[in-house]
Amino acid sequence: MAEMAKMPQFAKEEIIRIVKEQKIRFVRLQFTDIFGQCKNVAITESQLEKALDNKCMFDGSSIEGFVRIEESDMYLYPDLGSFMIYPWKQEHGKVARLICDVHKTDGNPFEGDPRSILRRTLAEAAKMGFTFNVGPECEFFLFQTDEDGNPTTNTIDRGSYFELGPVDRGEDARRDICLTLEDMGFEIEASHHECAPGQHEIDFKYSEALTAADNIMTFKLAVKSIAERHKLHATFMPKPLFNEAGSGMHINMSLCRDGENVFADPKDPNGLSQIAYNFIAGIMDHAKGMTAITNPIVNSYKRLVPGYEAPVYIAWSAQNRSPLVRVPAARGAGTRIELRNPDPSANPYLVLAVCLAAGLDGIKRNLTPPASTDSNVFKLSDDEREAMGIENIPDNLDRAVRAMKKDSLIHKTLGSHAFMKYVAYKQKEWNQYRNVVTEWEIKNYLSRY
Repeated sequence: MAEMAKMPQFAKEEIIRIVKEQKIRFVRLQFTDIFGQCKNVAITESQLEKALDNKCMFDGSSIEGFVRIEESDMYLYPDLGSFMIYPWKQEHGKVARLICDVHKTDGNPFEGDPRSILRRTLAEAAKMGFTFNVGPECEFFLFQTDEDGNPTTNTIDRGSYFELGPVDRGEDARRDICLTLEDMGFEIEASHHECAPGQHEIDFKYSEALTAADNIMTFKLAVKSIAERHKLHATFMPKPLFNEAGSGMHINMSLCRDGENVFADPKDPNGLSQIAYNFIAGIMDHAKGMTAITNPIVNSYKRLVPGYEAPVYIAWSAQNRSPLVRVPAARGAGTRIELRNPDPSANPYLVLAVCLAAGLDGIKRNLTPPASTDSNVFKLSDDEREAMGIENIPDNLDRAVRAMKKDSLIHKTLGSHAFMKYVAYKQKEWNQYRNVVTEWEIKNYLSRY
């Protein structure tokens, strides 16, 4: 993590010139709702200057978790540095995008905008002299589609870790995705077949946190778009297949001050600074309260079960992958902390905001983590884990939301508007789920009782 990926910067006049010269027909003004769904308002070239002057309005009451109908008018403020031309062919000409912040009619940032929430948390870190750098590891599945183009749960291979073709029958699609992402300015560090059939991972170079969150949203769109071109369906659903590993979105994090990684200390036995230990302790202290953000849907908790490498125990280690927090082997400028429970259904802006807030809280309070757990946590008995003080993260969405409600730091980080909207929606989601009669219940109970 010594050198960050850099995205090009654009001026207003340059964007207007490029759109005209490249004959771009549509520009998508992209933003994200609080549940991590990508939204957009599409404009033609004639409306571009108006949009770049922050005068493009939309109905915020139509976006889940935003505002009421009586206060619906909202404005999109494009981030000029996010300008990008989509490299895949469009039916009606070239399409570009600008990622936007959401503002209210008085010109102030909308307090429920996830991007603004992350910006606020980054500003708090900056006051302490820190920049927050992130490298995500995004996993996904490729499934076949039916004759109508609808997704199935049929994979195109039975491969496992690091398979090659012809066993890895998704490698052509994955290669196309990687090349497309590079055309979009990503620096792809590695890509490979993951553990489960039809499961893949593509790792791209780390960057400053806001850019990293933008990149995750762009990554998801590109993966789905290119998969469709191969007549496949890409899904970031955490656990689509029973008895197979689910998809994670591991978050590698570091703090820098004046360009130097402050997590590194060559004099420490683990090569970690006091700030790094504080940050780890903060993450562990708020792990339960963060889980509804890092693992936001009912299906997330089908992945978080023992036996499938997904972490369920609040512990840390510099030596093994079983705890919640791992410190990868790289040291010096590459020193980082890896949080292993997030999954790709999560809103990346909110995930990074709560991770940073928790870590900063650990620094402010000078928290000390417990001793590292260097043995395989999965193989320890319940009594052994209890004796070591190792707790579990919440094991379903209901318990996660309850833990979130008790964590004042998460409330403060999200702000009251986003916090209350998020909690209410997730409680509703859980209640809908628990009222559904499943195929498993029919199979096991219908004939017996």
